[in-house]
Amino acid sequence: MILKNWIQEFEQESENTRKLLQSVPQKDLNYRPSDISWTMGELAQHIATIYYWYVGTLTQDVYDVASDYLERGSPSDINATLTLFEDNVQKARQALTSLTEEQLSDEWTMKAGGKVVLGPMPRGIVARSFLFNHLYHHRGEMIVYLRATGNKVPGLYGPTYENSIA
Repeated sequence: MILKNWIQEFEQESENTRKLLQSVPQKDLNYRPSDISWTMGELAQHIATIYYWYVGTLTQDVYDVASDYLERGSPSDINATLTLFEDNVQKARQALTSLTEEQLSDEWTMKAGGKVVLGPMPRGIVARSFLFNHLYHHRGEMIVYLRATGNKVPGLYGPTYENSIA
């Protein structure tokens, strides 16, 4: 039952992420709200990359991110990021739909170059926090970036402020 709900959530939220990334203008990809922040292009690329992590998280008991290379393209090219997003959503969907309820209880660990950086913990907890919630967190950041640069924010859960003044 959990997986059935997660798959429905995944489909709905992938569409919301698509709308958000499609609203990122090429002209503002170098915007950076502070010296320690990503550029808008880097943030968009990170959002697209999170979908790739579904595969390692949902299909491997130990996921070493240091040994998993993903060609991302340039964060200064929104079209490359949109292509990355679409490719990764397909991979994520496959990984999610191949999972069983029982596998949600399996112990999972993330490593970076052999060093444990997350876990061990049940795969279901990791999927909810590291994949779903992590993605929502960064989408919220992107909304702030869009507003800070004077861009419209698409309605993800209903009309936005911009829709009410149009």
